[in-house]
Amino acid sequence: MITVQRVAKAVGKHLTRTALKARKALGARANRGCPACGATVVGFFRYGDNGEWGCPDCGASPRERLMNWLIAQGTLTVPTDAAILHMAPNEASLVRRFSAAADYRPADLDPARYTVPNMHRVDLMELADADRYDLFYASHVMEHVPDDMAVLRNILRALKPGGEAWLIVPLWSKPTEDGSFAMPPRERERRFGQWDHVRQYGPDFADRIRAAGFDLEEIDAAGIDVATRHFYALDDRLFRARKPGGAATR
Repeated sequence: MITVQRVAKAVGKHLTRTALKARKALGARANRGCPACGATVVGFFRYGDNGEWGCPDCGASPRERLMNWLIAQGTLTVPTDAAILHMAPNEASLVRRFSAAADYRPADLDPARYTVPNMHRVDLMELADADRYDLFYASHVMEHVPDDMAVLRNILRALKPGGEAWLIVPLWSKPTEDGSFAMPPRERERRFGQWDHVRQYGPDFADRIRAAGFDLEEIDAAGIDVATRHFYALDDRLFRARKPGGAATR
């Protein structure tokens, strides 16, 4: 669906990415870094309200850069002798990291949208696996599902004891506001920022995760030292949910 908001975001992205390429060609100093691709860059391009959203070399978003930085620092460990369910695998650097696992399962409700090999169709509303996965990863997925509490319970059941779900969602500072697909797309875009979102999460997303039965650790980019956060343009918050029992992922 084409909307004014989507067009404005795309135009801003294109213009600022082009400007960064011009600065690089003119010899601007590359004094920033991308932990997703390892490049040193002259800056990051805009997307929407975020003026330092994307890596000009690989396109990595702030949340993709945050995940790569946390893994590189050892805060997170990607299990290799394990089963990983990776929903909406559109972050190439994380596909590379997760695909080292013995049993890597990239999946989406509409797998034809992706070029990742061996995609599977998975509807999280109908996920029926039990004690199957060591790690579940979903970035900007939960705001699309009709019933997020049902999905959280499905994820909990699908994880092995001690398994983890790494969840990232768009956040605002207010309490979570829910909607439904019965709302017109333009109304969902107005209220939730995107036409195919059915809610806008607030910090109380943590309460929903705990209510589903998880233990929870929140890792916020705001807690990283200012110099590092600026150098890599890190942003977002990871909700690191663990199924009780068994050994932890790290």
